[in-house]
Amino acid sequence: MTEHSKIPVPPKGEGKSGDSLFERATGTFGLGGTGDTFKAAPVPRDLAQVPSRLARKAPLPVKEEPAAHSTAAPAETAPLASSAAPAQAQIETAPVSQAQTVSNVAVEPVRFTGARHPVDRDVLREQGMIEPEGAVTQLLEEFRIVKRHLLVATRDAQRTGPSAKAQRVLICSPLPGEGKTFCATNLALAIAAEKDSEVLLVDADFAKPSVLSALGLPGGPGLMDALADPSIDVADCVIGTDVPGLWVLPAGNQTSRDSEYLASGRTEQVLDRLTQGAPNRMVIFDSPPALAASPAAELAKYVGQAVLVARADSTGQTAIEDALSLLAACPDIKLLLNDARFSPSGRRFGAYYGYGG
Repeated sequence: MTEHSKIPVPPKGEGKSGDSLFERATGTFGLGGTGDTFKAAPVPRDLAQVPSRLARKAPLPVKEEPAAHSTAAPAETAPLASSAAPAQAQIETAPVSQAQTVSNVAVEPVRFTGARHPVDRDVLREQGMIEPEGAVTQLLEEFRIVKRHLLVATRDAQRTGPSAKAQRVLICSPLPGEGKTFCATNLALAIAAEKDSEVLLVDADFAKPSVLSALGLPGGPGLMDALADPSIDVADCVIGTDVPGLWVLPAGNQTSRDSEYLASGRTEQVLDRLTQGAPNRMVIFDSPPALAASPAAELAKYVGQAVLVARADSTGQTAIEDALSLLAACPDIKLLLNDARFSPSGRRFGAYYGYGG
């Protein structure tokens, strides 16, 4: 129970039984002595004379100029509101007009003007690749499905806002010999057949470039030259082909600092140049194997999609997991199983068109 003896008892003569609680408290805590009387805060007699921080300050006096130097009407008689309104309107409308001017500036599209070279069809047949304008085969049908997934993902990404990164696709593999160049080349040939798209195949395997030899094209300056030398326009390094919609960018001169050049600030500018003003242009990168060279991880930062090629009955799960970790900078990574000879569903693309190859 509570000890009532600890409650302070007012001294005799202070606090009568008829006093209110406040009067008792005043006597108990010694607040009723001389000088301890509470008073209300002083209130000014004339509230209108209290200065207000929101009151408009009087305009500063304007020094009058001689009549000979003044051509405008005197502004003394103009009310303050009318003189402030034009200035406020000018401040509000200036950003709008500036934004409209910026949005109306058209970006000049980059067109490739390099010489066109014929793609060697015999070399394509020898490697078992898609032959342009050739028959519908099982390989062509399979890469039609692959390209459709990539194109749909690109269009979906472009709906959220213009982004050059959405038009770039990295083709990679965990280890050498798993068919990344084979898949990158066939994918580019399949996309080139699209009616509303064109494709630029970039050989980004700087140590062991093989795209030009796979297509039977001549060599020349390429991506690494444009990265190393700011005076080189990467668009001038693009090679044309006789396949409608297909362009090729060579790897360029070999260097031991390829990863450092890719990590530089110039890379973004060079890659943006490849799709400037061309929203229907896809860029396919054939990169080195992710577990064998570092450029693949650097290129993953600049692409919207990555395709990791794994060879059936060859590539291990650990290698795939390590490669996915290195390519984690890419927001969308897909897995492509290459050289699969068995289908649980029994599908056999190409046979429906009368061709079993």
